[in-house]
Amino acid sequence: MLQLALVALAVAALAACGGSSTDGAATAPATVTGEATVVMLASPQEAQALIADGDVKLLDVRTPEEFAAGHLAGAENIDFYDSDFADQIDALGKGAKYVVYCRSGNRSGQATELMAQKGFTTVTDVDGGIVAWEGAGLPTVTAG
Repeated sequence: MLQLALVALAVAALAACGGSSTDGAATAPATVTGEATVVMLASPQEAQALIADGDVKLLDVRTPEEFAAGHLAGAENIDFYDSDFADQIDALGKGAKYVVYCRSGNRSGQATELMAQKGFTTVTDVDGGIVAWEGAGLPTVTAG
């Protein structure tokens, strides 16, 4: 019963993941909780504040080519499309705090759901991905 409720909440969170606010205002984080797992959906500004506080690991789940074209400073790139993506995620420390993003929020939404299933405790998905991040005028860096 609890698992069914968690799946329903995760699906609801994923449905909202790709969207972004049309008025430019920060969106309130959506939270899915259960068994010590918290997955939040945060606006780019809220994600930036989390990153600025430190103590978070930043994951970019886009392709290496997308990552090289521009990414958030300090991000680790783990390609969502890699055949061993789940294993790479599983190798990460589950007790750390993560901010995850992709291009628009689709891949990162799926990645954060996987992380919740694998027992990660605190995961934040950037609503609208790097497109929304850049649209908010927030900084990115390029590889090299």
